[in-house]
Amino acid sequence: MKRKIKTVAVYCGHEFGLYPAFEHDANLMGELIGKNGLNMVFGGGDVGLMGAVAGAALNNGAHVIGISTENIVALQEPVHKGIEVEIVNGVNERKQKMFELSDAFIILPGGIGTLNEVTDILTMQQIGETKKPIFFLNTNRFWGPFHDLIVDMLNNKFIETLDTYNVSIASDPQEVMDLILKYKA
Repeated sequence: MKRKIKTVAVYCGHEFGLYPAFEHDANLMGELIGKNGLNMVFGGGDVGLMGAVAGAALNNGAHVIGISTENIVALQEPVHKGIEVEIVNGVNERKQKMFELSDAFIILPGGIGTLNEVTDILTMQQIGETKKPIFFLNTNRFWGPFHDLIVDMLNNKFIETLDTYNVSIASDPQEVMDLILKYKA
């Protein structure tokens, strides 16, 4: 049975990062999300890569939902204008809501929050709580060291097998979108 991915959660940095390619690929990823008729869930902020991908998705026809927290709003991180932003009590509630609303996850470059979000999904895959796919956008080989760490965990017998994970890695936004559009559950 083929199940089409309709809504993607996008996890990424609230900064732009060092290289212009990060922002470029975030904009292109958002554009492709919108042009391919997908919905998008994200952290709700109008800053950094998060704001770039959301703005591009919105400008290209995507229905975009932001999930933010009371603490983030209190820190005066601007919420993205023109989209529905739901404010929840904390980061764990935010992650749960984003998980519930999405069929798959796109991981762009980011910081500790992005790493936290992706490791939660990987843990859920490992223990059989979800099979929802994860698609890493590996701009400038950003996720290479993380991949190497996972391989080291496997080689050192902290991970038994990679068969329980549903992960793809792509070097550009079009490749991510092609993987999403061809995905079969």
